[in-house]
Amino acid sequence: MKRTDITAQFPDATDEQISAIMNINGNDINAAKKNFDELQGQLTAANTELESLRASVTDLQAVTDRANALQTELDTMKAAESIRTLREKVANETGVPASMLTFDTEEECQAQANSIREYAKKSSYPAVKDGGEPHHIEPQKSNKEKFAEWVQQAWN
Repeated sequence: MKRTDITAQFPDATDEQISAIMNINGNDINAAKKNFDELQGQLTAANTELESLRASVTDLQAVTDRANALQTELDTMKAAESIRTLREKVANETGVPASMLTFDTEEECQAQANSIREYAKKSSYPAVKDGGEPHHIEPQKSNKEKFAEWVQQAWN
């Protein structure tokens, strides 16, 4: 606000009245400026704190993500250990090597171990036609003599 603005609005105003109005207006402007400066300082401080909090949230999110990844890894390892322990238990009970068991439940592993044992029984040595008695050892013959015997047997 300028003196000319006041005289244009109030043509009958004296210099003292105009000065008083100018002083009041100046005081109001200074008070508003002081409030503005205080609010500007508070805004700057709040923005600084907000940036700090955002950095903390980012750090917290990174820590949370890492904790979740570790928890997932731990859960996977626990599940694998549980399955390994189960297979070892079934292996000790049945005598089938744990490395041959592939299922994840005790019932399935038991059934698989029983199947493996049944198969292993069938895979034993075949029955020998002569009853497994030792062969009688004949004296060594020459190839000529062996061929002659073969021809003799073949033609008779």
